[in-house]
Amino acid sequence: MKKVLLFVAVAMISVISASAQKYAMVDMEYILKNIPMYESANEQIKQVSEKWQKEVEAKNEEAKNLYKNYQTEVVFLSDEMRVKKENEIVAKEKEANELKRKYFGPQGELYKKRESLMKPIQDEIYVAIKDVSEAKGYQMVFDKASSMNIVYYSSKADISDDVLTKLGYSKK
Repeated sequence: MKKVLLFVAVAMISVISASAQKYAMVDMEYILKNIPMYESANEQIKQVSEKWQKEVEAKNEEAKNLYKNYQTEVVFLSDEMRVKKENEIVAKEKEANELKRKYFGPQGELYKKRESLMKPIQDEIYVAIKDVSEAKGYQMVFDKASSMNIVYYSSKADISDDVLTKLGYSKK
């Protein structure tokens, strides 16, 4: 009996404390679209990515050309020359894969470039959200753009415009 009463008391306290908390929503996609520096950073990342992709494709094309040449010459090659050509092809393919990993791998150059350009913007947004939340007394802020579990929210709880104002930007 004591356990049941204790459980009911804890549940009631949880409900009361949960209802006293204030929540807010932000739309990070909306905020980022309204920050020119973000668009500029995205464009830089796109250009660098395309440049690196062309380099990787060029290496792959070199490997393909070596293989095509090998196929046409294989009949005329000695065993020693055949092995040498095969090793050249494998080395070129490996070189292309290494270049791809260097640029586009999990800790590659593209990741580092994106982080160096985006982190200052994200940090600035975080500070603005924190400041707005503290000023308005919100204990928790959700990002409606990334949360798949939000079924409904009131536009009154959306503080995205307040965050943009705090950052010194206006909506487009």
